[in-house]
Amino acid sequence: MTVNQPEPDFYVKRLFLLYGIIALCMLILVGGLAQKQLFQKEDYVEHMERQNYRRIILPGPRGNIYDRNGKLLVGNRPLFSAVVYLNDLRQEFREEYIRIVREARAHYQTLDRLETNLVARQNVVQRYLDDINVILGTEDEVDSREIERHFSQSLLLPFPLMTDLSGEEYARLIEQIPIDSPIQILISSTRYYPYESAAFHTLGYVSSSEEFEIGDLPGGDLLTFRAPAWIGRTGLEKQFNDRLQGETGTEIWTVDPGGFQYDRVEYVQPRKGDDLVTSLDIDMQRAAESAMGDKTGAVVALDVKSGEVLTLASMPNFDLNRLTPFISYTVDEEIREKGGWINRAIQGLYPPASTFKLITSMAGLRNGTLHHDTVFNCPGYLRVGRRLFHCAHRAGHGDESLSDAIRDSCNVYFYHAGLDTGVEAIAAEAKRFGLNTPTGINIPGETSRMLVPDPKWKEDRLYESWFEGDTANLSIGQGYLLVTPLQMATFVTSVARGRTNTKPTLLHYPEGRPEDDIGGEAIDLPPEDMEAIYEGMIEAGNSGTARRANLDGFPAAGKTGTAQVRKDGKPTTLAWYVGFAPADDPQIAIAVMVEGVPDETHYGGGSTAAPVAREVFRVYHRKMEEKAEAEAAMRNQEVAAR
Repeated sequence: MTVNQPEPDFYVKRLFLLYGIIALCMLILVGGLAQKQLFQKEDYVEHMERQNYRRIILPGPRGNIYDRNGKLLVGNRPLFSAVVYLNDLRQEFREEYIRIVREARAHYQTLDRLETNLVARQNVVQRYLDDINVILGTEDEVDSREIERHFSQSLLLPFPLMTDLSGEEYARLIEQIPIDSPIQILISSTRYYPYESAAFHTLGYVSSSEEFEIGDLPGGDLLTFRAPAWIGRTGLEKQFNDRLQGETGTEIWTVDPGGFQYDRVEYVQPRKGDDLVTSLDIDMQRAAESAMGDKTGAVVALDVKSGEVLTLASMPNFDLNRLTPFISYTVDEEIREKGGWINRAIQGLYPPASTFKLITSMAGLRNGTLHHDTVFNCPGYLRVGRRLFHCAHRAGHGDESLSDAIRDSCNVYFYHAGLDTGVEAIAAEAKRFGLNTPTGINIPGETSRMLVPDPKWKEDRLYESWFEGDTANLSIGQGYLLVTPLQMATFVTSVARGRTNTKPTLLHYPEGRPEDDIGGEAIDLPPEDMEAIYEGMIEAGNSGTARRANLDGFPAAGKTGTAQVRKDGKPTTLAWYVGFAPADDPQIAIAVMVEGVPDETHYGGGSTAAPVAREVFRVYHRKMEEKAEAEAAMRNQEVAAR
């Protein structure tokens, strides 16, 4: 039987076809490899780096805050913490996991792998926390949820076992923790307030946050962990947070497939934030708060020449150190119950009472309805419509000139003046001094709800007509009128300057603040008219209602006020004092407001608010004398050196 064999060319053709297919595959493979090696190399390198590198953001320490004389108001203190790096505990985690699994198998139990991992980690970390508990006599326990959160979000950062250790606890741990223990005692920083509760609302507080600007740092495409930073939440800490915050630094680490770090490849050191020099005088601030004692209210003092704020106090206040490194629930509730979160100097709204009579005076003088020598008789009351409006001095003052009425705070005089002048002119004068708008002070939280009422406002808001009784109330600073203590401080500063609408600042200008920044325009009343107002204020300090603000050798020009209001549904009183000193060359202006309490009718401006102002004047005067003595001594030394 014959079998037909294929021709040799047939095998050759098939071999060539096979070789061609193999060559084509190799060409495709080489081409693909070439594309990945030559053209997609950067993409793969970037992908590898994202898998193998991690970035840690390190916030810079905050800058310090000083008063105008260079005294430290806010600084940084060491914050001692006991921590472990979970990276150092990997072997112990594995050993503990195996122990738990073996024990479960010995008892024929089944375990959830993820849950077992969590328990193993918690057991290991708790053992090290127990070492600390034994040394310090504490009984702290690890929160398993915190461990899990740390594993998933902050693996490269230290895990805190205990934070904010005292100096004694720090020393005991340093002495007794074994050298080979993975427990480390880290020293970071937190805010420190050497004057404790002084300027509580003005300085403000900080809290920990991972949300902050990191700037242009390397490794922007890497998985990033952020060490918490201190962020300003209120007061100057918040207003100037960007200045105080400093520049962030960074570390870039290589990590293993489990995400644990093993080599730092890049480091950018964080930089401390800039310092802030404020306009505050801490000695005057403390004097104001000490004079207020346990009363509720506010004290604001300004430098007349510059508008710089020397004192910005709101009471009650609290030790700022109790708010760092965190605010406990107990502290928050204590502050809340006492109404301590409210900054009454810039957020409290009150009728200014008789201090507003200075506005009524200027409105009448400007409109020609009142003159510096105008006299009204005060029998102790004035009938307006069908209602009797009484004077504080029920027996009456008799004939009073403008200066007399300011000195004696005669209500009847200003009822006459206000009714003759009219509500529109009085409201316009108040607005000239900015009592209808925020002052724009450089601190957050100033209210914008201040109110200078007029007939249109009453009709729009209350759907009622304006009556002459409303004008009478407005004339003596009561009724619907609402202002802040800071506004009244800027107002009396403006009176002392002879200009309107002073703009306050909490920054210090050692070389002098530009005049345009201080603001205002000339009051533009005849000299004899302004002299009548000044004379009345000076006489009020010498022998009138404001006499308790005066010091020997440092006479003040002032005006007091007492307002009746309702608080929490109960009647109460407000005590006011505004003034400046020395009367013949004003350097400092001040406003004091004290909230009375129900059933205490002695909270009058002259008896309660004026003595607070006197204590602030006392410190200012002493400093003036010390400065003058130092300058005289320096001049004598220069003369002797010649």
